[in-house]
Amino acid sequence: MIQIPEGVKGFIFDLDGTLIDSMPAHYDAWAVIGKKYGFEFPLDLFYSVAGMPTVKIVDVLNEKFGLYMDADVVLSEKEDSFLEMMDTIKPIEEVVEVIKRYHGEMAMSVGTGGKRSVAVKALEATGLDRYFNILTAADDVENHKPEPDTFLRCARLMGVFPEDCLVFEDAELGIKAAEAAGMRYIDVRKYLKAA
Repeated sequence: MIQIPEGVKGFIFDLDGTLIDSMPAHYDAWAVIGKKYGFEFPLDLFYSVAGMPTVKIVDVLNEKFGLYMDADVVLSEKEDSFLEMMDTIKPIEEVVEVIKRYHGEMAMSVGTGGKRSVAVKALEATGLDRYFNILTAADDVENHKPEPDTFLRCARLMGVFPEDCLVFEDAELGIKAAEAAGMRYIDVRKYLKAA
């Protein structure tokens, strides 16, 4: 069970890999893109850019593989591919337990590097939308993880000082963003059951 430290007044949850087990679907969606454009996305590289918006991931891939993919076109194609796999996504129970335990007593929000429209659909598909009325997505901030803007916006919308927020994350970029925001964090990877 995830232990919550003293003095926390607001929770901020990353979405992919933290609230929902969507990373395999994201990887499969990238595999579809890779097949079309002629590259293979190494798994270690995929996880190293977790939390980064798709358009920025395209820049990383273009540089790594010497490609000239159009970021806006790939964003749309990758999003379509991911949405087709939406039925494979499940909530991550170890984290959902925390949400259910504190729902109604603790301010809660979602801070994701994903696109707002996709995040909303993922929350609805997993039934988690009922717990959140605050969502900060890639569309809402100029500077993305590892910059603190996503989490600082969540804190502001919740009405909670950054130092009183606890971030739940599964990715290095997100953990760096929490640190940069002056927030405490929990790396949920150590609590997740081995598949």
